[in-house]
Amino acid sequence: MAKERTTEQRTARVGKNNRAQVVTIPLEYRFPEGMKEVFIRKVGEDLLLSPRPVDWGGFLASGLQVGGDFVVADDLPVQERGAA
Repeated sequence: MAKERTTEQRTARVGKNNRAQVVTIPLEYRFPEGMKEVFIRKVGEDLLLSPRPVDWGGFLASGLQVGGDFVVADDLPVQERGAA
């Protein structure tokens, strides 16, 4: 099933709730009911939000394989960290 992509652009309001910044998402862009967390990443000046799965079963069952150039390093040295 391909996900629908849209180039339609809308405006959302930005505000504050205590010390957190909040964005009011228009109804047609809202995440499904019950969604508690999203992934956030910055691409250039854009912030992208995507659903964080609560169950990784679908991903794990997809059978994705790593490429032949994927490197597994079993002999990495222990990294020393300073006191916090």
